[in-house]
Amino acid sequence: MATRAGMIVTEPKPAKLAVEGKLVIEGLCKRYGATTALEPSSLTVAEGEFLTLLGPSGSGKTTLLQLICGLVEASEGRVVIDGRDQSAMPVHQRDIGLVFQHYALFPHLTVAENIAFPLKMRGRPGAEIAKRVAQTLDMVHLGHLAGRFPRELSGGQQQRVALARCFVYQPSIILMDEPLGALDKKLREHMQIEIKRLHRESGATIVYVTHDQEEALAMSDRICLMNHAKIEQLGTPREIYERPRTAFAADFIGISNIFRGHWDGNGSLETAHGRFALPYGSHCESRDAALVIRPENLRLGAQEGNAVNGRVSEIVYAGSETRVIAVLADGGQLVLRLGPDDAVPAIDEAIVAGWPRDKAVLVA
Repeated sequence: MATRAGMIVTEPKPAKLAVEGKLVIEGLCKRYGATTALEPSSLTVAEGEFLTLLGPSGSGKTTLLQLICGLVEASEGRVVIDGRDQSAMPVHQRDIGLVFQHYALFPHLTVAENIAFPLKMRGRPGAEIAKRVAQTLDMVHLGHLAGRFPRELSGGQQQRVALARCFVYQPSIILMDEPLGALDKKLREHMQIEIKRLHRESGATIVYVTHDQEEALAMSDRICLMNHAKIEQLGTPREIYERPRTAFAADFIGISNIFRGHWDGNGSLETAHGRFALPYGSHCESRDAALVIRPENLRLGAQEGNAVNGRVSEIVYAGSETRVIAVLADGGQLVLRLGPDDAVPAIDEAIVAGWPRDKAVLVA
């Protein structure tokens, strides 16, 4: 809304387009001179979905988030929210909530006043503000701390206030940029559960950025894995963990044993450690391929003809599992996860490890 010659003028809304999805990214790209921060990328986020942008530093995930909210202007492509092209709209006119790693709470305002602030800025009536602040305080379990100031709160409580301040005005999309990065491991895991609960109870559409693979697996409906300024793989946590499409995806998400070699175009892969049987129906775009086996799928002893020899170099006890690390003949590393009832080999013991052919994945 703007004023012109004493008159109040309402800014026209972008025309609604015939597209499906709460958020639609079409060919979005960002270049800084000769450097490409984001290759042309497209994806659709459904209403109520929790999508995580995951990847190493420099992969393009934060650039994509900034393009969605309008903090950075796109070189090409468009951002469509609720069927309207908002690519040219400034950040303050997009119906988007932002939560960052640094809470950015107002130190001179109480918890309740911090949460009420975005509603006051939008000119909501006092009675509505009081009702929605009370409801949101209950949602984040902070009603008993409404009168406290940020300096009187723990890190986890401050983060919940930051989340509440975003949820209270019910934006179309909530963007979170590594919001748990400043918390210790135990508090971080607790806040993961809290954010999942808030997402479930509110039905909000959330796009979440992290470089923490465990966080992404635990929280997401889908993961958008990014690498070298482009989307590497998009899928559910289970799909990306169990059916990675590339060696990068297999290596970045969880722990993987990766054997590189030459695919014969049929049912086996020839490697420096021998010929391995592939899952039935395996296919790869290139004859230079790799076989991925997760540590929990390895067993001591040959399995369906698949076996590698190694020597135990380390044993890590982790309660519900024991991790066995072995050195292979070429100096590579093999990792096995053994259950609580499995026999554990000794340090420096020679072992044979194998896997059923259907427990491996052929990737490029």
